[in-house]
Amino acid sequence: MNIAYRASVSTLDGFEGELLTPHDAGYDRARRIWNGSIDRRPAFIARCRSTADVAATVAFARQHGLPIAVRGGGHSIPGYSVVEGGLMIDCSLMKGIALHSEVQRADVDPGVLWREFDTAAQAEGLATPGGEISDTGVAGLTLGGGIGWLSRLYGLAADNLLGVELVTSTGDVVTADDDTDPELMWGLRGGGGNFGIVTRFTFRLHPVAPAWAGMVMYPGALAQDALHIFHEVGERAPRELSLVAALVSAPPAPFVPADAVGKPVVGIAAAYFGPHHVGQELTAPLRSLGRPLIDTFGIMGYADLQRMFDDANVPGRQQYVRSDFLKGLPDEAIAALSHHGTRPSSPLNQVLLRRLGGAIGDRDRGATAFGHRSADYMTMTAATWENPAEDPDPHRRWVGETWNTTRPWADGTYVNHLGDEGSGRIREAYLPDSWSRLTRLKARMDPDNVFALNQNIPPAGA
Repeated sequence: MNIAYRASVSTLDGFEGELLTPHDAGYDRARRIWNGSIDRRPAFIARCRSTADVAATVAFARQHGLPIAVRGGGHSIPGYSVVEGGLMIDCSLMKGIALHSEVQRADVDPGVLWREFDTAAQAEGLATPGGEISDTGVAGLTLGGGIGWLSRLYGLAADNLLGVELVTSTGDVVTADDDTDPELMWGLRGGGGNFGIVTRFTFRLHPVAPAWAGMVMYPGALAQDALHIFHEVGERAPRELSLVAALVSAPPAPFVPADAVGKPVVGIAAAYFGPHHVGQELTAPLRSLGRPLIDTFGIMGYADLQRMFDDANVPGRQQYVRSDFLKGLPDEAIAALSHHGTRPSSPLNQVLLRRLGGAIGDRDRGATAFGHRSADYMTMTAATWENPAEDPDPHRRWVGETWNTTRPWADGTYVNHLGDEGSGRIREAYLPDSWSRLTRLKARMDPDNVFALNQNIPPAGA
């Protein structure tokens, strides 16, 4: 069967990419993704170079009844970028970026990473809201919403998505924007990869100059005090100020005092996209809790800001994650997060809190498939460890206990941070009124649920 499939693909009309099977050099490298705990072996990896390649491979998968996984940046937490025994459609070679700076727009291919897009756009002094890890793929992050440093000022990545080229579940190629297919655009802005494979994204760009930005870090004993200050600053922050708090263990970096390495710490990172002296004033309270272990605040380019957390998110490590949006951040939640975050199961663990609001809430909650626009905070609890042979249960238990402490204030969840958590949790990522609309769009675009390896929305009537 494998030989027959190889022969079929090798003569597949319109496919000019690279086909890999388990016997080929480069296969193991191509199937590896960001979450090292995922170890799946596709029957085929189709490394596409064009929209025509993507269309041809979708048609081939349907012809042979192969389940499909779609890879852009490969950052899917539950590993949906790779499939066991099926066809992995790998778009990571599709790297085109076309800037139209005169109209502040960009066309971006599905294999582009945020660091590549940011670097290209910043050469013109422009950017669009991305995430906070530079090797995340533009495609997956955008289709799930896309929350990052610029979101309080300019909204989600999905809010800045103006149009697409898309390969449907039948292998057809269509284009869409708000004039030609507003319902599809509504669903693509938060509905994930359920409706097709986007092979070109058109984004709105914004002028983004170097910001007043950086991180301050304190010993874990001050975690509760630091989170209170983070909360106070966040509650009165203008939309130009973006804030993230992190409960981690101090890394063995040159800028970290040797006696702090490996010990629990609390970090508060911020970026102010406006006059630098105003940013200094607004972030001063974050830097006033005694003598910090480190203080990296200064003037920082946007592309450098986007790389600030990269060293804490190295690809290939074992990962287990839970996340929610929160309505408010009461003292009980701060105390619980401080307690668990300073008692990690692994020195690589993280508890992250991002202040939301600002432009995220400017749109009506039903304006896009992403609907949790009134949430105040987003929390992500991540256990990370190096050795795949290590027992994962203590790490999963720590994540579950930490995550459960803030569930009383949960206000939905973020589809991009979901693991393999079941249909109930997928429903939490969407508003109740939006769910039936999403299932109807799924029935229109993918009635046979060909694109099922994702945070799946079933077709209406299925």
